Amino acid sequence: MKILAIDTSNEVLGIALLNKDEVVGEYITNMKKNHSVRVMPAIEKLLSDCETEANDLDKIVVAQGPGSYTGVRIGVTVAKTLAWALQIPLVGVSSLATLAASAHYFDGYICPLFDARRGLIYTGLYEYQNGKLLTVLDDRNILAKEWAEQLQTMKKPILFIGNDISIHRELLTTILHDQAYFAGMTEQNPRPGELGRLGLTSDEVPLHSFTPNYARLVEAEARWLEKQERRN
Repeated sequence: MKILAIDTSNEVLGIALLNKDEVVGEYITNMKKNHSVRVMPAIEKLLSDCETEANDLDKIVVAQGPGSYTGVRIGVTVAKTLAWALQIPLVGVSSLATLAASAHYFDGYICPLFDARRGLIYTGLYEYQNGKLLTVLDDRNILAKEWAEQLQTMKKPILFIGNDISIHRELLTTILHDQAYFAGMTEQNPRPGELGRLGLTSDEVPLHSFTPNYARLVEAEARWLEKQERRN
């Protein structure tokens, strides 16, 4: 089975090609550039380098959020279009789970995070049991301070992972002290190969009804709801 994995949910652009349990190729960049003009050339380049035709693919796996609203939409739209055109299954995987998946080695909880501005983060809590990544606390959008205080009640060490750790490291260390561990520089990018691996055993999603997981309302929606509440 050949799987194409696509992640444009944040600044990191990741594309991977898997063949059964082997990662055949990966493309990763961490740059502030528009994914909409880069993702298809990246896919074409990776498939070409791996001597694979689009018609050889058996499944598409996409990071469905949370993350950048625009980035998540781009990845989901491209993935749905490819799955529809090729008539193959589509699978959605949490962007946070994808980030957490790299920490196979850590004996404790794994906390991936993306900065969401104004003191907020996208985050969740995971751990490996018998080689399988499990969700301990569901993905959410929450104040970093509130999240750190909640994690104080956990009884295991916690590994924080992600390119935005530096923004919140001081706060996390102040609240969690020796309970907080931080992943190294080379582990901060979500790996599209891990995304594809998680998608191997994930259930297919209904193609036309599949939507991104933003974990919170976009600003325009939130303002509209506020206006409706004031009118009522």
